Amino acid sequence: MRIAIDAMGGDNAPAATVKGAARALASLPPEAAITLVGDDTAIRAELNEAKAAHLLGPRLAILHASQVITNDEPPAQAVRNKRDSSIYRGMELVKNGEADAILSAGSTGALIAAAFFVLRRLPGVRRPALGAVLPTIIDHQPLLVLDVGATTDCTETELEQFAMMGRSYSKAILRRANPAVGLLSIGSEDVKGNEVTKKTFELLKSLADRNIISFRGNVEGFDLFKGETDVLVCDGFAGNVLLKTVEGTAKAIGKWMKKEFTAGPIRLLGALCLSGAVRSMKRRMNPDVYAGAPLLGVNGTVIKTHGSSTEDTVRHAIMTTFRAVQNNLTKTIADELALLSPSAAQITT
Repeated sequence: MRIAIDAMGGDNAPAATVKGAARALASLPPEAAITLVGDDTAIRAELNEAKAAHLLGPRLAILHASQVITNDEPPAQAVRNKRDSSIYRGMELVKNGEADAILSAGSTGALIAAAFFVLRRLPGVRRPALGAVLPTIIDHQPLLVLDVGATTDCTETELEQFAMMGRSYSKAILRRANPAVGLLSIGSEDVKGNEVTKKTFELLKSLADRNIISFRGNVEGFDLFKGETDVLVCDGFAGNVLLKTVEGTAKAIGKWMKKEFTAGPIRLLGALCLSGAVRSMKRRMNPDVYAGAPLLGVNGTVIKTHGSSTEDTVRHAIMTTFRAVQNNLTKTIADELALLSPSAAQITT
């Protein structure tokens, strides 16, 4: 097994990606290997700084790529014009069977575009979906939300496919035996939502009636973290707003707590008494633990981690990528989609 890593993607690249990869090798089994894709000189410099240059060999390789796609470039245009970029070259490794997956902290748009152009969609998939994993109030029972930005305007058939793809990921990676699928809406009643949501509800209910999925119906925003839903389906516009709102709220809570705990000596003493609980809560909310957002529906394993990833984030994301390959996620998704009706599995171009 070999994982290709876009070493030049992300705000802290190549330092975070290279050092995170070096650390991850210690946790991966001996048969797992990593290829760092990017500027050879820069990658070797970071390996030297981390005193990890000795790892170069069968388990850690470098593929030189002379170009980098930045976040301010138009994604599709950049992918077409920069064929020697770290994202594109890494994607080619997956296409040619020289890597089993690609991980990147770089431009989300460019990663999606490169996957679409190079790997193509799985047979029957209309649009890809980008997932994000969020913690809930129940330990070891995270929530997968999709789509969070790959496809902003969706049809009911595409959302039905998202449900099946998300169910596959939840079973294979998050280890949920029978994932509960929910549909993001403005109310829990069956009749709530816009026309697309209502039509999607009927499709998912039909799948539940056929015992293909476990569908718990519409889910409102304040029910997300109860741990009653394993897969939450929505279009990429709503999902992206939801994800960034959750991230912003978590940061705000952290700042509010720090401000209140340090407002005076008595509160500071109380904060010291609660330090264990605060550390535990920080670990629970730590996005690094669930690092690695899957791009589902393309013909290969593609994992995206956020642009501000640290080396610890990268290490966690590599482990997520490894589990995806280990559980043959791409085939699992293809098998799940085959359960849909033939009309729902037709490709539209």
